[in-house]
Amino acid sequence: MFDTFLLILPDFLLIALGALLRHKLGFQGEFFSYAEKLVYYVLFPALLFYSISQTSLQGDETLLLLAAVVCLTAVGFVAALLAKPILKCDGLQHASLQQCAFRFNTYLALSLASALAGPTGVAIMAVFVGLSVPIVNVLAVHALARNSNRNPYKEILANPLIIATVLGLLFSLSGLSMPTPVNTALSRLGACALAIGLLCVGATISIKALHGAQRLVGWIIAVKLLILPISAVFISKLLALSALETQMLILFAALPTASSAHVLAARMGGKGDLVATTMSLGTLLAAITLPLWIQFSLS
Repeated sequence: MFDTFLLILPDFLLIALGALLRHKLGFQGEFFSYAEKLVYYVLFPALLFYSISQTSLQGDETLLLLAAVVCLTAVGFVAALLAKPILKCDGLQHASLQQCAFRFNTYLALSLASALAGPTGVAIMAVFVGLSVPIVNVLAVHALARNSNRNPYKEILANPLIIATVLGLLFSLSGLSMPTPVNTALSRLGACALAIGLLCVGATISIKALHGAQRLVGWIIAVKLLILPISAVFISKLLALSALETQMLILFAALPTASSAHVLAARMGGKGDLVATTMSLGTLLAAITLPLWIQFSLS
């Protein structure tokens, strides 16, 4: 459990630094607004393209893993959707937080996969990541666009995260190789995306944002950290996945949501502060739930 917490700790340190910069060291909101734009239009697209272009997405095995990803995302999407009629929550709050039920922390996914199963585990996890990114981004953009009076289809086609994802998939399927200097540049931009994205999350966290949304936040976090891992167990049995694939799917399902959820909500007129607070709470709770799910997957 302590080893897993150490993997999550850097995220917390960056979030705390973002809060410190914003509230104690005088960095203005305008600074973080421009930082969010940089992450949204340049850094996260570079990260997505690089990650997906490095992933092998060929063969029957990939189709099986795709089925697992689709089933798992569908569970998270439907479970999050049910919160609106049951809790009778605000539409924009729901659209902003809905994505937190099925998005995932890419960095943590690959770090834990490497620690648990080495290169073979990383290869399987990379396929899960590469296949799920376009699905979760389309669902998240559509929900936010629909609830902020924007054309959802226009937003999907113009969204930089989705464009980068599609280009990454096409490059991966082409079988081409990226020139080393370009590869290195994209890798470094991706590393910046994770760090600056988490700084922006910390700068935006607001306990006041939870006012009136406590039940919705609790619902979304429960779906992400409990319902999805439970579903992963049944999905892996239904699809007859191997032991290692099952372990990686459970780990993938149990991950906390990603900082890109906050960046997307903030840039598309959603409740960015509420998403940032929810993401931070979910990551904190994942320090408890993740080791338990990892132990379960190993048993």
